[in-house]
Amino acid sequence: MKIAVASDEVYEVDSVLVSALRERGHTVIALGAVGTPGDHPWADVAQAAARMIPDEADEAIVLCWSGTGVTIAANKVEGIRAALCHDAQTATAARVWNHANVLCLAHRTLSRDVLREILDAWFTPYDPAPGAPGVARLPPM
Repeated sequence: MKIAVASDEVYEVDSVLVSALRERGHTVIALGAVGTPGDHPWADVAQAAARMIPDEADEAIVLCWSGTGVTIAANKVEGIRAALCHDAQTATAARVWNHANVLCLAHRTLSRDVLREILDAWFTPYDPAPGAPGVARLPPM
């Protein structure tokens, strides 16, 4: 899978993310500070990554200090369902119930271990039984 990865600033966890994605066999398209170290406007990097879907990338992962800014910016792109996920359970719910195609992460709270748990949840296929209780799911795009 091709995944656009973008960050507004350089953080150590970004290189951990890129390595973890490559270990899983994904092709990483590096944008923003992931591709060119330095400070980049969070809205610009988030929208650049989101705009790559579906023609140049299958999905995107975007990061900023709180994760909120990149989530808002990515969701302004047509066809994008960006979800801010602080833990594995939220990542699972974003995929299952909302069919999210952009994973948004917060540098402020992200550790290596939490990152790996979120990625495990994000990339684990899950198809609940028809009629399972819970929030009404959005249809796949």
